[in-house]
Amino acid sequence: MRAGDQREDRPRSLSVRVRILAAILVVAALGMLVAGGTASLVQRERALAAVDERLIATAAEVSDVAAESAATDLTGLLRDLVRAVRPDADQGTLAVIDGQPAFAPEGADLALDAQPGLVARVAAEAADGAAVRGTSDSLRYIAVPVSVQGDARTGLFLAAYDLDARLRPIGDAFLTFAAVAAVALLVIGGVGWVVAGRLLRPIRDLRLAAARITASDVSERIPLRGRDDVSDLTRTVNEMLDRLDGALRGQRRLLDDVGHELKTPITIVRGHLEVMDEADPADVASTRALAIDELDRMSGLVRDIAALAGASGPAALAPRATDVAALTEAVLRKASALSGHRWVPGESAEVVALVDPDRITQALLQLASNAVRHGTPDGSIEIGSGLARDPSGGDRLRLWVRNDGRPISDDTRQHMFERFRRGSAGRGSEGSGLGLAIVEAIATAHGGAVLVTSAPGEGTVLTLDLPLRRAGQHNTTVRTGAAGEETDA
Repeated sequence: MRAGDQREDRPRSLSVRVRILAAILVVAALGMLVAGGTASLVQRERALAAVDERLIATAAEVSDVAAESAATDLTGLLRDLVRAVRPDADQGTLAVIDGQPAFAPEGADLALDAQPGLVARVAAEAADGAAVRGTSDSLRYIAVPVSVQGDARTGLFLAAYDLDARLRPIGDAFLTFAAVAAVALLVIGGVGWVVAGRLLRPIRDLRLAAARITASDVSERIPLRGRDDVSDLTRTVNEMLDRLDGALRGQRRLLDDVGHELKTPITIVRGHLEVMDEADPADVASTRALAIDELDRMSGLVRDIAALAGASGPAALAPRATDVAALTEAVLRKASALSGHRWVPGESAEVVALVDPDRITQALLQLASNAVRHGTPDGSIEIGSGLARDPSGGDRLRLWVRNDGRPISDDTRQHMFERFRRGSAGRGSEGSGLGLAIVEAIATAHGGAVLVTSAPGEGTVLTLDLPLRRAGQHNTTVRTGAAGEETDA
C-alpha cells in the first residue's frame, strides 16, 4: 500500500473551524459556569448570614419584651412574647412549656408545631438553660429559655426560618441565568461558526487551489479578501505562485529555445557525417573541423545557459559592501584586454554599496564584449559609474558601458534582451545570443533594469540602473576621470 493510500485510510480529524468553535464554546461555558456558580454561592451565604442575624435580633427582642412584661406566670409571659414578636416572611414562632407546644401566632408562614421532632430536639438542646441556635432539615432556628420567678415550669420561645423558601429566589435566579447562558452559548456558537468560516475561507481556498495546482500549471490564484493576517497569508501565497509561474514559464521557454538552438548544430553535424566520404582524407578532415566547430558552439551555448540560470533571481546573489569606484576601475582594467579599442575611464561613484561585485563584473564585461563586437573598430569604449535620483527621490546606482558604434534601431532595441537574439547579422553572428539576457537577469536580481540609449553621433550606452543600497555612511560625491586619460590595450 502506498503512503498516500495510508493517509486516505486514516480517520479524518475534526476541522480547524470545529475545533476553534469548540474551544470558544468550552471556555465561554466554563466562564459562565464559574461566574454563575460563584454569584449563586455568594448570594446563598449572604442569605444564610441574614437569617442568622435576624434570629439573633429576635432573641434580643425576646429578652427585651420579657424584661418589660408584667406577667406573673410563665403562660402570661409567653403569650406576651408571641403577641409582641411577630414572625417575618418565611418565619414561624412557637411558645413551648415543659417540652410541649403551647401556642403560636396566627397567620405565620411557618407552623413550627407541625414540624416532626423539632420541639423535642430544641427542648433537649436548651435543657441547660442557655439559648441555642441550629439547623434541622430545612429550618434554621433559635430557642430562648424563658422563666418566671415563682413558676416552676420551663418555657422556651422558638423562632425558625424556612431555608428552602429563603433560598428559592437565589435558585430561581441561577436557573434563569443558566437559561440565558444557554441561549448566549447558542448565539456565540452561531456567530463563531460564521466568523470562523469567513476567517478560514482563504485557507480553504488555499487548500483547494493547492489541490488544483499541478507541476505544469500554477496559474491558479486565491481570491484576496480582507486586510487581516490570513489575507496577508493569501497575498504571500499568491506572490509565491507568481514566482513559481514565472520560473516555470522561463524554464519552458528556455527548454524550447535550447531545443531549437541545439537542433541546428546537431542537424549540421549529422548531415555532414552522413555524406562524408570516408575514403577521402580531405573530406574527413573538413567534416571533422566542421563538427568540432559546431560542438564548440554547443558547448558555449550550454555554458551561457548555465550562466543565465545562475544569474536569475535574488537567491543567485551574494551581496556585500563594495567600493563602486574601485569596482569600476577593476572592470575597466579587465575589459581592456578584450580588444585594441581605446578604453576610457568615465565617472566613478565614490560610494560603498551592497551589491554582488562578481555578478556586476560579469554583467559589465558582457556589455564590454558586446561593445567590442558592435562598436567602431578604431573607436573608444567608456566604462563608468555614477549616482542619480529616481522620480520618487530614491538614490540610484548606475554603471554603464558606452561605445561610438552605429545607433541601434528601435526594432532591435525592443528585442535585444530576448534569449538567443543575435544582432542584425542573424544566426551566423558570433555568440549564443544569451549575453544580454544574462545582463538583464543580473540587473533584475539586484532589483534594477538595463537602460539603453542610442543616437547618431553619440554612440550607444547600456546602463545597469540599480537601487542604491548603502553599506553605512559614506561620501557620495562623483569623481571624474582625468581629461584625455586613456588606457590602451
